[in-house]
Amino acid sequence: MKIEASNTVETNNYKVVVYPASRQFTPKEVKDISERVYDFLGSWQAHGKDLYASFKIEKNQFLIVCVDMAKEVASGCSIGNMNDYIREIDQKYQLGFFDRMKACYLENGEVKTMKLQDFRKALKEGEISKDISVFDFSKDNYIDFASDFLLPLEESWAGRI
Repeated sequence: MKIEASNTVETNNYKVVVYPASRQFTPKEVKDISERVYDFLGSWQAHGKDLYASFKIEKNQFLIVCVDMAKEVASGCSIGNMNDYIREIDQKYQLGFFDRMKACYLENGEVKTMKLQDFRKALKEGEISKDISVFDFSKDNYIDFASDFLLPLEESWAGRI
């Protein structure tokens, strides 16, 4: 079962899973990924009960999945099933969804991705402007995601490096 409307809902009951790609999707990939994720979420269950979920592709590089935990709790097994399904998409297109040792940031309106160690070094050496915003993939509820997914460098996890 799906949450058909993607209107903002101010609730912590939505679990958010962020799959950050290492590069932007092509238009063909966006279409295929959207169709595949839509189909998966339409039949996604936890212990035989339908989960109420939605997704969006953000900045043409991040797959965001939300599940309404107030209606039905996504169990560890159901999250594992989703991860397995997303891993198939990841492998097909070589997207790096599960590589958590990378940093993504927004500079002059463009999403850029670097290996985490290279990003830290470039920040320390002044090779990256301090006038950037940084994405945080760790946000796991909707309110945190909506308010803190993209923050100015000085307010982000990277500003504490």
